[in-house]
Amino acid sequence: MKALFSRQKNFLLTAIFGLILICILTVIPTGYEDALIYKGTERAVGEVKETDNSNIITSGLVQSGEQSCTLLIKNGIFKGETLTGVNFLSGSLEQDKIYKAGDKALVTISYQGDSVNSVVMSDHYRLNKEFLLLFIFAVFLIFFAGKNGLQAILSFIITVLVIWKILVPCYLKGYNPIWVGILITALLTFIIIFFVYGADRRTTAATLGALLGVLTTCVLGIIFTDMFKIHGAVMPNAESLLYSGYQDLDLTSIFMSSIFIGASGAMMDLSVDITSAVSEVVAKKPDITRKDAILSGMNVGRAAMGTMTTTLLLAYSGGYISLLMVFMAQGTPIDHILNYKYVSSEILDTVVGSFGLVTVAPFTALMAGILLAGQKKQSPTDQ
Repeated sequence: MKALFSRQKNFLLTAIFGLILICILTVIPTGYEDALIYKGTERAVGEVKETDNSNIITSGLVQSGEQSCTLLIKNGIFKGETLTGVNFLSGSLEQDKIYKAGDKALVTISYQGDSVNSVVMSDHYRLNKEFLLLFIFAVFLIFFAGKNGLQAILSFIITVLVIWKILVPCYLKGYNPIWVGILITALLTFIIIFFVYGADRRTTAATLGALLGVLTTCVLGIIFTDMFKIHGAVMPNAESLLYSGYQDLDLTSIFMSSIFIGASGAMMDLSVDITSAVSEVVAKKPDITRKDAILSGMNVGRAAMGTMTTTLLLAYSGGYISLLMVFMAQGTPIDHILNYKYVSSEILDTVVGSFGLVTVAPFTALMAGILLAGQKKQSPTDQ
């Protein structure tokens, strides 16, 4: 009965904490809401009624020119009006899109008073389908995981808001990316693990183990980024950011921070696994010594590390399948492939992140053994 009450108390505590934090993060301004590019414009959804492709120039797979579409505006101050929108084509298969009757597009309407100056079609409207997908995911997560699923959803929302509301604006304002990245990662690590265990020694043990691994990854990332002579412009869209008026940003430091931020999720996962295992061992054998508890945690870590490092490899390489296909189709020698800057940056990401995972296991086992073993009447639910 006491254990059940303790679990319910922990759940209510974490849920209230999560909801309050989400509300605070939601109202925090980023400082970039009123971008000049969107002054005097209205963003709306338009349904395509007719298309005019006469100004499209086709050359093989590439299309350039512009597509003209008759749009019925579905929301905003121009709701119900029929306007003519323009879809500009740049000749890039990656960037361009073609509309047909019945499609819905996100459009930017430039206007002055009641007069419409231009209607530019940004992209197909997908927000309704994205929200549907997220809703289905949330339902399945809660259905299968119950309270833990709800806590996972809160963690997910908080992580998105922290990245968008705090991390990205701090980077744009020129704050040191390494220190900002470490502080944000530490904050998210504590919050996410707190949702798992609540106010508990296990939260402290898992958080310390994960953060020690993050710090190891950070140090190695800084050292080897310099040794590999990797510039931060290797990141997608980095040059576009510079040309947008942010030429003073330290892209290389941002790249360094992305290494340990990207690996921190797997480190949290491993630290929680090891902490939970040590906690169970201590609960079943309360008189276990700290040394034996640490060794038990290490044994769990050894079993998990093999799959975790492969997880990072697949996560990073999955988005580069087309690049690997290009290399193979062109017959590029493997020594050339491995020496290219963008390939070297991915190797750096994967290996340094994996190195951090390897260190998380002993760090977490050590922290869990020290904090959880040697306590009287130890149990995983009423520590």
